Amino acid sequence: MKVLLVEGSSSLRKNLTMGLRHCGFTVDATGDGSEGLSMALREQYDLLILEIMLPSLDGMSLLKALRKENQQVRVLILSAKTQPEERVLGLLSGADDYMTKPFSFDELHARLLCLMRRGTLNISSNIIRYDMLTLDLQLKVLKAGDDIVDLTPNEFKIIECLFTNQNKVITAKKLSSYITGNYDRISKNALEAHISSARKKFKLTGYELPIQTKRGFGYFVKGLG
Repeated sequence: MKVLLVEGSSSLRKNLTMGLRHCGFTVDATGDGSEGLSMALREQYDLLILEIMLPSLDGMSLLKALRKENQQVRVLILSAKTQPEERVLGLLSGADDYMTKPFSFDELHARLLCLMRRGTLNISSNIIRYDMLTLDLQLKVLKAGDDIVDLTPNEFKIIECLFTNQNKVITAKKLSSYITGNYDRISKNALEAHISSARKKFKLTGYELPIQTKRGFGYFVKGLG
């Protein structure tokens, strides 16, 4: 899952980024509201963790501008403002959840997983099923029939990205960004190598990896039904 973290405190931003990456999320982070809005509109994120008090553009203004563009990203506000009216304002402005500081990282992680289960067509309880394939997004396990396919972290993220975006062509640039975040890149040749390696592992189980290539555009998984 790809997360955008917009948090003004550099120390908290660093700690949250490390913690979320340890949990298997791909994380982009900024401490500036205007940059956060630009990133949210430019890239495709599954989750946005948003502080209210930010330089250049406050969190509420960022959220309202985002919703005005019909962005469907799940938003969790993380704020030191604990008054009930602040919670109500945040939720009415388009947030999906509101947490106050200080907070437990375990609770934050649990809330993010709950947000991902809300209203997602292809995901049920962090499980995606595709024919005889089962992808567990929380345990980071992929099964072909009854066999577990031993994937590297990058191979798993490629499959996760494409399976959660069925019937959408994902460019090599976006796939690279999903794996590494905005501040690093994986070459197209490296992506091809990861996909080729995953295909070979699948063949050992007797199944085919349903990733297709649209030449000149990117990669996709054709949805079932």
